[in-house]
Amino acid sequence: MAKIRRALKSGDLENAAQICEGTQAPFSNVVYSRLELHGRYREEISNAMEREVTMETTELERYTSIVATIGNTAVYIGLFGTVLGIIRAFHDISVAGAGGMAIVIGGVAEALVCTATGLFVAIPAVIVFNYFTRRVERFVTDMELCASEFIDLIQVK
Repeated sequence: MAKIRRALKSGDLENAAQICEGTQAPFSNVVYSRLELHGRYREEISNAMEREVTMETTELERYTSIVATIGNTAVYIGLFGTVLGIIRAFHDISVAGAGGMAIVIGGVAEALVCTATGLFVAIPAVIVFNYFTRRVERFVTDMELCASEFIDLIQVK
């Protein structure tokens, strides 16, 4: 943004556009898309930039719901497997007509494997979701700040 700021302060919109094209960041897309509105009313440019921020945010958040769903459901799938393992342990007891470690251990082991697998999937998914959610929030803040600064830097009616 510092390079774009310098170009805009000097009135070199073409250079600012080239800098935006060469920068792979959501804020540069917001600024670039609105350089063409130079000279228009402040409110028109501001509204257009808000729309661009919304579109960029939607694109950034595109896959986060999938990761959130995996993190939320993996625990329940593991729990379901745990319940099935306990049911198996009780079934084995009823078939044998008596209890004991040798009879119950298969179902309990199955239950614990399911629990562990659910947690093994859920914990990293939640960590990844939180990481990317925070990154998206930072990108949104950057875009909003750059949009605000862009409005201040260009001459508008």
